[in-house]
Amino acid sequence: MQLPQIRIQSQQAKISLQTTDATVGIQQPGAEQTIRQPEAEVTMHTTPSKLTIDQTQAWNDMDLKSVFKRTEEFAEHGKKSYLEGIARRVQEGKEMMKIEKGGDPIVSQAKRIYERKIKEFGIGWIPSHFAVKIDYQPSELDINVKINAPEIKNTAQKPQYNYQPGQVHTGMKQYQSLKVDFEGLKFYGVNGFELNI
Repeated sequence: MQLPQIRIQSQQAKISLQTTDATVGIQQPGAEQTIRQPEAEVTMHTTPSKLTIDQTQAWNDMDLKSVFKRTEEFAEHGKKSYLEGIARRVQEGKEMMKIEKGGDPIVSQAKRIYERKIKEFGIGWIPSHFAVKIDYQPSELDINVKINAPEIKNTAQKPQYNYQPGQVHTGMKQYQSLKVDFEGLKFYGVNGFELNI
């Protein structure tokens, strides 16, 4: 006995996928920086030193006096001598008035006049100690410094992005199929005929 058979052959569909990866590019430009350092400002003010030397006393001690000093001394000496002369003459007049009381006023007065004319010699060209007056005022230095701060400028750069999205391409690699085959299958019609399918 032969049994009818049905043969079925099927094929699944296959999808093809082609992908392109996404790419990201990032570039960071360096920041721009400028630095400027202004120079410091320095001002200096100097008061000059002062040295004064006064030799007036030394010149006077060496008898090298100015005209004004010499005139002043002569006037003082004249006044003193004038008063001393008046006093001496008054004294001598009193002695002469009392000549009758004894003594020898004429001889004693002559002796005093002779002794007055004897002068002692002294070295007059050596000045006394510390006769030269020295005064010194040191100089003064005033320094003023103005510090200038550095000038710093920064310019930041934004990062640069480059993005390319990925892609997916789909397609049919293999289409589906269905194949049906019959063997030993018969169809009987209404009028009694027989048909192989």
